[in-house]
Amino acid sequence: MTEPSETIADVATLSFEQARDELVSVVAELEQGSPTLEHSLALWERGEALAARCEQWLRGAKQRLDDARAQVEAD
Repeated sequence: MTEPSETIADVATLSFEQARDELVSVVAELEQGSPTLEHSLALWERGEALAARCEQWLRGAKQRLDDARAQVEAD
């Protein structure tokens, strides 16, 4: 898993699958309990960024589907 100290900026380069898989790891680690509050907060922040990245991918995929449907209906 990525260390929570890494910048959130790198999340923007992840594919949907990479972000989803890392998010699953973050959630699992949070469920196990972290040794410190600071580590837990860093994990939480990373998880939020990963969830936002997944949402971005899903919104983009929905838009592509909507565009394709509109094109089919226009033909």
